[in-house]
Amino acid sequence: MDKEVEKVINNIRKFRTEKKISILTLSVESGVSRSHLFYIESKKTIPSLETLAKIAHAMDLKLRDFFE
Repeated sequence: MDKEVEKVINNIRKFRTEKKISILTLSVESGVSRSHLFYIESKKTIPSLETLAKIAHAMDLKLRDFFE
């Protein structure tokens, strides 16, 4: 897996845990299935930009926050 992709995935988990949001809550808020979120955080799948945008919106973040 590319290091940049890994960084984005790590940032998703970091922001989610910092905001104390469960995967279930994030799933409900973002419209992304719980299993898909689990696979993303487990680095078993790479999220599309559309999925990243949904996750960012649900956590009240900008898409670019995942890349910084």
